[in-house]
Amino acid sequence: MVLGNYKQCVSARATDRSILARAQDGGIVTQLFAFALDEGIIDGAIVAGQGEQPWQPEPIVATTKQELFAAQGTRYNICPNMALLKEATRSYGLDKVGVVGTPCQMQAVRKAQLYPVGMRYVGDKIALAVGIFCMENFPYQGFEAMTEDFCNVKLESAAKMDIGKGKYSVYTERGAVSQMPLKHTLKFVQPGCHVCLDYVANLADVSTGSVGSPDGWSTVFVRTKNGDDIWAKAMAAGCFETKPIEEVKPGLELVTKLATDKITKNQKHVDERATFGVRADGSGKALRSYL
Repeated sequence: MVLGNYKQCVSARATDRSILARAQDGGIVTQLFAFALDEGIIDGAIVAGQGEQPWQPEPIVATTKQELFAAQGTRYNICPNMALLKEATRSYGLDKVGVVGTPCQMQAVRKAQLYPVGMRYVGDKIALAVGIFCMENFPYQGFEAMTEDFCNVKLESAAKMDIGKGKYSVYTERGAVSQMPLKHTLKFVQPGCHVCLDYVANLADVSTGSVGSPDGWSTVFVRTKNGDDIWAKAMAAGCFETKPIEEVKPGLELVTKLATDKITKNQKHVDERATFGVRADGSGKALRSYL
């Protein structure tokens, strides 16, 4: 199934107004990690902090809620969060690590747990893996060109970026909005995104994104037993306001459509790569080429 396995799916938003005020959508990741920190479920979380350049993400290990809050928001370019997994357990000495990432990064987390080559004593310390919906991602140079050259907004002046309703939108500090059609962003997409078949982070404990929910809310898939246990505790503590996904618009129909579109589009690239170094004889049978 294109949406992966999950125990429940809801539309949700954080109840902490200070988190919502700075949130990209429903503030799910920040609220969930903040709760997990308070409860000792995690000792720290690997999140995308601010890098050296404007809107350039840099992975950090947040061990306080203040550090989590400072990293709020979405930066639409690559952030190598997985690079800090080992350091979080070694340099920071964390025994219970939270990590947020894109679908491909959630795959890396699970591979590190299943085949810990170079990652000994790391996999069992991953206490909460949160995935974010992702159609594609951009290198920083491409993201800069989209924002400054096409949307005519200097990165230093941008207050927020958003992708939705077929457009890439940039909001300035003065309240102006500049947009470009998503179809024009395709040439900036990093090549690895073209072979990814996961839109909704199937392998996360909990995955979330804005698609499917109203503005200011997020769609949340609770996928694993671990994710279900932590989500239930967070709900009992009053961390989230939720609505059944069936009662909101556009609902799972749109999530399913986009997940299907990503698989259909990228499967073509996967199939093309399978033919690298292979030619066909007159009968159509594939032959290995060593030229």
